[in-house]
Amino acid sequence: MPDAARLVAAICISIVALIVSLLVMPLMPESTDFGWFLYVNPVIGAFVGWTVMGKRAGRGVASAISNGFGGVLMLVLWGLFIHSCVQMFDRAMANWYNDAFQALLAIVTFMAQYGLVLINPLVIFTLIAGGVLSGLATEYAWRTWR
Repeated sequence: MPDAARLVAAICISIVALIVSLLVMPLMPESTDFGWFLYVNPVIGAFVGWTVMGKRAGRGVASAISNGFGGVLMLVLWGLFIHSCVQMFDRAMANWYNDAFQALLAIVTFMAQYGLVLINPLVIFTLIAGGVLSGLATEYAWRTWR
């Protein structure tokens, strides 16, 4: 059921995703082709905000902060998974893997490599602050526009 809390959560987490994407780009090697990176991450953020955070609104301030952390965590996990799958698919089309297990293992390997890039104090602070603010904004929207 669409409501204001889901919309606000989707918008807030999309903004967090865009900001973190802009912070991550300089941390990657210079030869990295980002392609649709700046477009895909806010879409992932909107999906996570709508489905994960929006439906958990209305349980209080402490739960709102927890909801924000959960939303940001899901954003990071889905982002790592989707971008790792795309990287694996590109390599699979170039015949890098001999069987399906190697391809699946490559997804986990890419997720770990990309996850290490996210271990940066500015990125972590942005994710935490964005999660808290998104959770509080979602809770405020739920209380204001029921």
